[in-house]
Amino acid sequence: MSSKISIIIPTLNEEDVLARTLHNLTLLNPSPFEILIVDGGSQDNTLKIAREAGISVLVSDTAGRSIQMNLGAKVAKGELLCFLHADTLIPNDLAAIIEKILAEPTIAGGGFISIMTGSLQTRWGVSLHNYLKTYYASLIFRPHLFFRGLRILFGDQVIFCRRSDFWRCGGFDIELPIMEDADLCIKLCEYGRIHLVNRIVQSSDRRVAKWGGFKANAIYIYIGFLWGIGISADYLKQFYQDVR
Repeated sequence: MSSKISIIIPTLNEEDVLARTLHNLTLLNPSPFEILIVDGGSQDNTLKIAREAGISVLVSDTAGRSIQMNLGAKVAKGELLCFLHADTLIPNDLAAIIEKILAEPTIAGGGFISIMTGSLQTRWGVSLHNYLKTYYASLIFRPHLFFRGLRILFGDQVIFCRRSDFWRCGGFDIELPIMEDADLCIKLCEYGRIHLVNRIVQSSDRRVAKWGGFKANAIYIYIGFLWGIGISADYLKQFYQDVR
């Protein structure tokens, strides 16, 4: 068992994907110190699935990914925090990878290359764009930080960092309904580089399946551009509705 890593999973009506993700977590070697699910008020079988799997569950008074992840981080006892979406599968050696990366003091946080997949196909085009976005978003909108090691990561890339640095930079901004992950990367960059691990995680393509690949990429680019020039995340949220 890794004595250092707390995996935090925010959930809201995730019964369709959660069981698979929790099974994936049983394969981790070494296993993490703890796994915490922070629920935002699910009305389906999410909590039942989590409890039957023996996972510790916290219920947030208020739904919101930032709020839920901050609550998980507040309760977590591990030295290292890993934020995992309920629809994402991770490599079995995740804990060892994170410990090795964060043993380097010049690195403040990191994440993985996300491949978006469904039951019938892999979304190679969307996945490639998301990979490139890690670099071009920071280079275009925060060039001074890009050359200091900023990489813009998003939640499906399984962001991780030290608990001490997470709280030193203020954690996730609870006022942001979206883009809280990119905001965290910018704040963490004050304490070191943001590292993109050359390993993959697999995330559900449910949003792309609903929108279609062209529309999904267009929305991602549109939201990213407007965020980069300072448009309010509250305004941008209307273009990025929850898909379950």
